Amino acid sequence: MSKGSDKTASNLVPANYNSLIGSIRSLVETARHSAARSVNALMTATYWEVGRRIVEFEQGGEKRAGYGQELLKRLAGDLSGRFGRGFAVDNLQRMRGFYLGWDSEQIYATLSRKSLNAEPPLQISRGSQTQSAKSATMSRNFKLSDLTLAFPLPWSHYVRLLAVKNVEARSFYETEALRGGWSVRQLDRQIASLFYERIALSKNKANMLVKSAKATTDDSVTAEEEIKDPFVLEFLDLKDEYSESDLEEELIRHLEHFLLELGGDFAFIGRQKRLRVGKEWYRVDLIFFHRGLRCLVIVDLKLGKFTHADAGQMHLYLNYAREHWSRAEENPPVGLILCAQKDDALARYALEGLPNKVLAREYKLALPDEKLLAREIERTRKVLEARRRVV
Repeated sequence: MSKGSDKTASNLVPANYNSLIGSIRSLVETARHSAARSVNALMTATYWEVGRRIVEFEQGGEKRAGYGQELLKRLAGDLSGRFGRGFAVDNLQRMRGFYLGWDSEQIYATLSRKSLNAEPPLQISRGSQTQSAKSATMSRNFKLSDLTLAFPLPWSHYVRLLAVKNVEARSFYETEALRGGWSVRQLDRQIASLFYERIALSKNKANMLVKSAKATTDDSVTAEEEIKDPFVLEFLDLKDEYSESDLEEELIRHLEHFLLELGGDFAFIGRQKRLRVGKEWYRVDLIFFHRGLRCLVIVDLKLGKFTHADAGQMHLYLNYAREHWSRAEENPPVGLILCAQKDDALARYALEGLPNKVLAREYKLALPDEKLLAREIERTRKVLEARRRVV
């Protein structure tokens, strides 16, 4: 199209076009938030119901040491094989704890007040904390969609609340999170700062509650982040590679091929592999196995400047990999931090903590030269950025 026709097309756009695009953006953003909330509500209701069934099965089963843990292990294996990674043992433990921590009597009362429908049925037992109580209590049928009304907060909020052992404090945080519309980051910040304990000692509780409702810039969660929440991805059994920026995704893909082309010793294991330490989620960009060194190589790509925090995070990855991913006959894993900051590419191996200097020297001799890797990162980044500008 010629420049003249471009100008003509531009003149055809009404003056109030900005209000149109603004309203559509707002509509889509609202819809995405609503979609995430709907998924979260169903997920939370499902997990409470899974927890209920596990607890009631345990109460009807044998009472012997280790029975509960063995049950969870077997369930995790069977459910993960059918529904994906959202049903690991630690997740099943959360679901079980969720049911026990949120009293079924209160849930039942909440649903009764809503005058809910009863088809198709879900057996929601009241107060079934012992086998005798279970057989004596009444039950009522509810749809899974009805049960969502009893849990107005996202699942990630309940996971965070599960860590609060004080029942009164947990109830307080749940109430305030709902009243103030707290994001999970806001909830986490309030719990970490002992807000419940501080407000109990305060002489001006009303003022503190008003201030607590004000979110900081770090507290906000976009619709995109809500949809890409690891729990949501697990529940829907979705892959999460798309969550990276275009440039980072292209760099990771290129580096994957580049390292494999350096020689036959690198064997590709996985990319964008997620791990959870405590309540925090992390993502490892690339994982290889080096046949000569007989160890895992953990690769972490940074688009910014290298910092000491990057080194600390890599050591966390290595400790986790050594415990959960490495096999008994393998050497300790080694980390490779690749920084692709503009005009300052860098590659650095994390070799500290190896059992002996001989092994560290062997690693250094067998792995690609850091300067070679840095040059390749810088060259690749420039090529990708130039290609994006053309497009």
